[in-house]
Amino acid sequence: MAIARNDTSVLGRWWWTVDRWTLAALVVLAGLGLVLTATASPPVAERIGADPLYFVRKQGVLLLPALAVLVFVSLADLRQVRRVAVGLMLVSILLLAGTLLLGPEIKGATRWISIAGFSLQPSEFAKPAFAVVAAWMFSAQRLGEEIPGYLIATALFLLVLALLLMQPDVGQAAVLTAIWFTQFFLAGMPMAAVIAMAALGAAGMVAAYFIFPHVQSRIDRFLDPASGDSYQVDRAMEAFSNGGLFGRGPGEGVVKSVLPDGHADFIFAVAGEEFGLIACLLIVAIFAFVVLRGVARVLHDNDLFVVLAATGLLVQFGLQALINMASTLSLIPTKGMTLPFISYGGSSLLALAIGMGMLLALTRKRPGVTG
Repeated sequence: MAIARNDTSVLGRWWWTVDRWTLAALVVLAGLGLVLTATASPPVAERIGADPLYFVRKQGVLLLPALAVLVFVSLADLRQVRRVAVGLMLVSILLLAGTLLLGPEIKGATRWISIAGFSLQPSEFAKPAFAVVAAWMFSAQRLGEEIPGYLIATALFLLVLALLLMQPDVGQAAVLTAIWFTQFFLAGMPMAAVIAMAALGAAGMVAAYFIFPHVQSRIDRFLDPASGDSYQVDRAMEAFSNGGLFGRGPGEGVVKSVLPDGHADFIFAVAGEEFGLIACLLIVAIFAFVVLRGVARVLHDNDLFVVLAATGLLVQFGLQALINMASTLSLIPTKGMTLPFISYGGSSLLALAIGMGMLLALTRKRPGVTG
């Protein structure tokens, strides 16, 4: 972009302070997502009686607005980022509660709500909002402000956690827990509390196994594939095997014709079959680059709120990608979670755009901050 360094406009200041490498990596991921949706979704569209480009058009229509949202949010200063997060958090809590009352039950869970003809998954928006609001509360108390920040952050965590478990959505609850625990640990959680929280987390995983039948089924199938239906995982593993190093070629894959979620939760398998191991490693490298570069910039920041909020957003982004890819590769029990910016899904795309926009805003160079 032809923007001079002495340009003092909002856009000029943004361009020379934002992390352009991270921005470029996110745009590349979004572009790869559209390409993979174009190659993976036509068979799925045909199975539901729609035209082959149905999902491609829907994703394409949302992609440019999502990228615009990402850039717009990244223009915000720290105070504006907090305001955006608080507003989004309040709306997300209301929608999560509304989902339980008004949302349709799909595959035994109520995770979606329809607003003005659009289906939204409120949990996607709750995660980035919680990461920033909790960071604000943790940092406020840690820096001596007269506010019970630890209590407020923990109460908010328990409220959102309860709403997620009532859907039920154990995977999103696990990501939320990881954000809260990481931020609390960095804010100075006592070691005794760390041990207690780790024990509670282990107990919670055991309890989830016995409380939620779908969790028990997925773990049982992971430990013993013969104990139940492992169709999608088996097809995904075949796709990676068929793809080899360089893949069968764009559009030449066959797994998408028999994989129900080939355009969404299992899109990584389609990438493996059609573009090969090298392309999959490139995708992994881009995700790792975003996380590691974010961590590197945070290490040079002396604002505790920025450190905690950016870390929470990076934990969400990286853990979500890790869960999706590990599930597809049968390294962990299957979990319906999108691959950030790549899987088809409007709620996921818009929520990630907001979250990564806040990350870019938080990690912009500011006077008095090195890095």
